Amino acid sequence: MSTIRLTMAQALVKYLAAQHTEINGQLQPLFAGVFAIFGHGNVAGLGEALYQVREQLPTLRAHNEQGMAHAAIAYAKANNRQRMMACTTSIGPGAANMVTAAALAHVNRLPVLFLPGDTFANRTPDPVLQQLENFTDPGISTNDCFRPVSRYFDRITRPEQIITSLPQALRVLTDPAECGPVTLALSQDVQAEAYDYPESFFALKVHRLRRQPADSQELADAVKALQQAKQPLLVAGGGVHYSDACQRLQQFAEQHNIPVAETQAGKGALAWDHPNYVGAIGVTGAAAANKMADEADLILAVGTRLQDFTTASRTLFSDKPLIQLNVAGFDAIKHNAQPLVTDARLGLHMLSDQLQSWQAGHHWLQTGQQAIAEWNAYYDTVTAAEGIETHTGLPSDAQVLGAVKRAGSPEDVIVCAAGGLPGELHKLWRTDHQKGYHLEYGYSCMGYEIAGGMGVKMASPEREVIVVVGDGSYMMLNSELATSVMLGLKIIVIVLDNRGFGCINRLQNATGGAAFNNLLENCQSTEQGAPKLDFAGHAQAMGALAEKVTGIRELERAMLRARDAEQSYVITLDTDPYCTSEGGYWWDVAVPEVSARDSVNRAHTDYQDAKRKQPY
Repeated sequence: MSTIRLTMAQALVKYLAAQHTEINGQLQPLFAGVFAIFGHGNVAGLGEALYQVREQLPTLRAHNEQGMAHAAIAYAKANNRQRMMACTTSIGPGAANMVTAAALAHVNRLPVLFLPGDTFANRTPDPVLQQLENFTDPGISTNDCFRPVSRYFDRITRPEQIITSLPQALRVLTDPAECGPVTLALSQDVQAEAYDYPESFFALKVHRLRRQPADSQELADAVKALQQAKQPLLVAGGGVHYSDACQRLQQFAEQHNIPVAETQAGKGALAWDHPNYVGAIGVTGAAAANKMADEADLILAVGTRLQDFTTASRTLFSDKPLIQLNVAGFDAIKHNAQPLVTDARLGLHMLSDQLQSWQAGHHWLQTGQQAIAEWNAYYDTVTAAEGIETHTGLPSDAQVLGAVKRAGSPEDVIVCAAGGLPGELHKLWRTDHQKGYHLEYGYSCMGYEIAGGMGVKMASPEREVIVVVGDGSYMMLNSELATSVMLGLKIIVIVLDNRGFGCINRLQNATGGAAFNNLLENCQSTEQGAPKLDFAGHAQAMGALAEKVTGIRELERAMLRARDAEQSYVITLDTDPYCTSEGGYWWDVAVPEVSARDSVNRAHTDYQDAKRKQPY
């Protein structure tokens, strides 16, 4: 057997560079690159190895470990999980900073390879700088925090261990059902140790999307249930995108006359003006889709994990038959569903073959079209540049989104993650292109937005990437704005400054709570109050172009300047923290049983009434 002598780190990056993916008949590297912030735990071993392959496997320097991981995750999402990136840090705080991002990737079922350095396997210099010393288990390090938020975890303590561990890591990263983050903790000394690796280990490997067919009995059961339905509703989730099934879903809906609602991750599966489209569903949903869910006699959920925002905490469609078409058996049986475990594109094709000419009633689709027409009229009202009364007289989030849309292009990508904006976007953003809507709302992680926008731009450099972010999220994590300038990855960032956490303040009030510790005016501060932040000046200090505007018309004009710019551009404006659009559905947020405040007691009574709609 022919061998090649390499350090473990050299062998690892050589293996990664040999991995390819086939997309639409074209071979591309599976890994677009490695985000790296070096420290003593990875600079000598993995850093030197990455330098040697920098042409085949580019290394990108970021400013924050969590931020670079968010960018890597966004890149994978924008590529429908068929291309991805790796992230490496030193042991200690650098590794700990990535744990949040690992949890985000785990919740959203998105692939990213984490390569944190680890303490010495030989333990000779213990305790090394940044080493976490557990008094009862010397084998524990900071990297053990990755275990519950990784789909696959291994600690590499001998150089030959990667021969068995790396193929398992790639299996998980590329598997449609198990997909998620993988962590390989790399002992610092072992990174530099050499081993005679089989040359065959580095042969070019091509990964292709595996499409699992449906079980014949599950398929027959689903067909029978659909044929008995007169008013079925299809709920499209993120799996529709990851399966590249948007066109197949459209054909299925048209052929069988079925209205289609969308989750946050599924948005864009149908264009906003398609005749079968009835809008966003659930807690952040539009009135049209939620009306259809209320009146449906069967739900066909495709590629969604049916989290509580989609099901309105099990109150929206718990009283009717549910078919869960999902590639993951874990998701397919949720909510006492009738499972149909299969790839979304292949599964919809198999269903159509069996259903043949069957269609839902034409009156049912017409009901959906009437409902979405009413919602579209409401959209025109709340997104108008003028004529909207708010509590403060400042623009609403809905008006901002209307302005961004009017100044935009159908090919734009909108990026967001947390706060009140995801709810407004889910209801109000009109998605023309199937990849035009990029929301991280599984983990709803504040700080994802700017880094995520950079990752989307890496995946789609030809498209305008527009990040909308509240002042709270901007303050959480904004450092990758400087990285976007450094790498020439232009993004447009719109900062909505409502002086605090407006979304949670509204939730606090809705559950009977007093305004407290959310809006800056209700926080402990000096007599002068919290400072008014200059977000435009801050963005300029990081190398971006920036300006502050004072109204919706100014925002539209600024958007045109931002689109013409060649580098990242930040626009900031003050917005109202109280105003939100209609729609939505109940969400289970527990209210205290006992309180000295009447408003809380009244809210608890309402809460108990609402919970009676839940099945248990």
